[in-house]
Amino acid sequence: MPPAPVAMPDAGNQHHESITSMSSNAPSGREPEATRVAVVMQRTPLNSRWQPYAWKPIDVIPDPFGDGSMRCLRQDEADSRWLFPGFEVRLFSDEAEGYFLNIDSPQPGWFVMWRMEEVDGGEIAVPKHVTLSYHEASRLMDGGERVDSLPAPAEIVEQLAAFVRDFYKPEPKRKRRKPSFEGGEQVAQMASDEKDIHGR
Repeated sequence: MPPAPVAMPDAGNQHHESITSMSSNAPSGREPEATRVAVVMQRTPLNSRWQPYAWKPIDVIPDPFGDGSMRCLRQDEADSRWLFPGFEVRLFSDEAEGYFLNIDSPQPGWFVMWRMEEVDGGEIAVPKHVTLSYHEASRLMDGGERVDSLPAPAEIVEQLAAFVRDFYKPEPKRKRRKPSFEGGEQVAQMASDEKDIHGR
């Protein structure tokens, strides 16, 4: 059986502190330290004999525990929730383009990769990885993993944008030579050869 519900500490005051530690304390041009977060997974019932429940991540919050142990926040047939702490979100300069694509999207957000696992005799959706890189999320999905996105708070988006400004260097677009449609000697020669072939 899943663990009994526990009270989660109020993370309201921790949220801003944890977020700002992602990059504002790091000198410009240096990769920031990791930020520790937790994922809240939700289970709701489905009217299906083949799949009784639907699972999805519903929130990414500052890690209130830090020990990595799963905790049941709510045990209810209509809406059950589990907290999974212990995730580190670290920004890497070689993923800068993936972060740019994230903040450039209509809804910048977290990407949560999760899998169904058996825990204490029952199946539970267990998050395995959290990232802010669009490219990393795409690679996980290409590998057959389940990845859901959740809106990121304004503080995260602002700091991700600051990281992109420091590290993202778009490759210069190559100039493509436009084909000439203005005629010239080569076109005239082609027309002459065509006349010789057809005797016109």
